[in-house]
Amino acid sequence: MSIHQIVTPLDSAILDSKAHYTFYHKMVDFVFKELVVAVQHENICNEDEVALFKQYCDLLLYSVEAMRIKYMYDDEDNMKVDLTESGFPNYLEFRYLYNDLELREAYINKLTPIETLKEEFLDTLMRKKEPVKKSKLFQAASIVYYASVEKQYIFNRFVQGKILNAPEHIDAKYMTSWSFYDVSKNRPFICFMYFDYEGTDARDAKDDIYQVLNATADRDMPIATMAYAIDKRLPKVFPKRIKRIDLGPIHNMFAKDENEITHTILEGISKKEIPLESYAVSLHVTEVVSESEFKEGSFFKKQTLQRWGSALTQRYALAPHRIIQLLYNKTPELINRLAKPPIEISRVEIDI
Repeated sequence: MSIHQIVTPLDSAILDSKAHYTFYHKMVDFVFKELVVAVQHENICNEDEVALFKQYCDLLLYSVEAMRIKYMYDDEDNMKVDLTESGFPNYLEFRYLYNDLELREAYINKLTPIETLKEEFLDTLMRKKEPVKKSKLFQAASIVYYASVEKQYIFNRFVQGKILNAPEHIDAKYMTSWSFYDVSKNRPFICFMYFDYEGTDARDAKDDIYQVLNATADRDMPIATMAYAIDKRLPKVFPKRIKRIDLGPIHNMFAKDENEITHTILEGISKKEIPLESYAVSLHVTEVVSESEFKEGSFFKKQTLQRWGSALTQRYALAPHRIIQLLYNKTPELINRLAKPPIEISRVEIDI
């Protein structure tokens, strides 16, 4: 089946065929690999941040691949790509993966034994000269899914990184990172915090730090609000710089929204000006830095807090050359609002 036979109505973003799953997975896999290279090459992140950025992207790709295996031959259910400014799977799809793997043993015990399934496949293909039934292929996919997918590698609603020593050029002793999947926007965010600690080693307080980050920095909000909440609830931690990357939307044929870039790509596809696999990626990088400190509280119990400067948000667009040309022609005002001209990344070629 050619990808040009794939139909995705504007009011639906349900992947309901093998071609859909193969196409979507190849596109997302390609986009994320290009994204990691671009983030490093364009100095959007420093070297330490790039390494962590790649790890979070790997978790996302692992989860999307698990979804592909899960749904590939399933006639009863379909994977859903979010309709809003996202281009990512709906958050519930990640939750379903996690729940499935909680019950791994129970499911595996109900599946047809691998050797039995192998014999049936060989008999059908070699002796009967017939194609294997889709229901049998789904059984095989289910075995691969439950036997190989690991729960700890599924991208959860909140993913905590370790506390590390900050790079030498940063005016702070420690750094940590975390990522969250904002449920309302159905797309991932990756955060970095550089901080000092009143004590011997910040790792001694890692449980408290992780708990506060999970409770106060697990959704999209004004970054100054996030920074103050973290600072207020961790008296011995002195945040100095917080950086948040809003990853997406991925503008492509599956992202049906009113975003200028998405609309331009969909219009170009409908007019056959650009191929069906055309895409672009938006990144919003927001950063806030502590400018000074002040003390708050009673005479006997004062807490040192940060006085944060104005938040700085920089918007980037990444796309293949043909899409960049299209954006210059159709959305020149949008181009002017970017932190730098659109960043060129490779086009994806998919032939199913």
